[in-house]
Amino acid sequence: MNAPASDRGARFDALYRADPDPWDCATSRYERAKRAATLAILREREYDRALEIGCGAGVLTRELSRRCRTLVALDVSEVALAEARSRCAGARGVTFACCEVPERWPHGRFDLVILSEVLYFLGRREIEQVSRLAHEALETDGDCVLVNWTGENDLPICGQQAAQLFERAAGWHSRRCREAELYRIDLLRPEL
Repeated sequence: MNAPASDRGARFDALYRADPDPWDCATSRYERAKRAATLAILREREYDRALEIGCGAGVLTRELSRRCRTLVALDVSEVALAEARSRCAGARGVTFACCEVPERWPHGRFDLVILSEVLYFLGRREIEQVSRLAHEALETDGDCVLVNWTGENDLPICGQQAAQLFERAAGWHSRRCREAELYRIDLLRPEL
């Protein structure tokens, strides 16, 4: 799936057409536990304007919407976004857009940027660009959350490498890191 930018949308569209929840995000015990850990790392904080990159079918989006006054949820797949819109019907303050980062980055500042299970689908240079863009777009006291699968994959970069590359590419300070058997969650803040 580490495909050229122009191919990613079509590949993920095909994946979501074959199965509207290809990673069983809504039903698997593992995914529920990982989602709970992701929300827990944020503690009880509420956010004014959040950005979720790679929202997929919107399972995490729905949970995040309860903590965010406004939430911009992006995905490269229109098919996934249709599922996300349906799942999040009635959620206040959520807007969806089909776009691919780093090529199309949304305007404005955010106090939360979350990239869950998306970095290792990007190339190294793209990860570095996304890191810099997130750093520039994040409020000084904002949170950046990375969630990465750390098991084996068939992609050019693994989750551990993706997280490390992201953190090194811009001035990030690690606030918390939770490592589980098959994933890691990093909470980063801009260095002052």
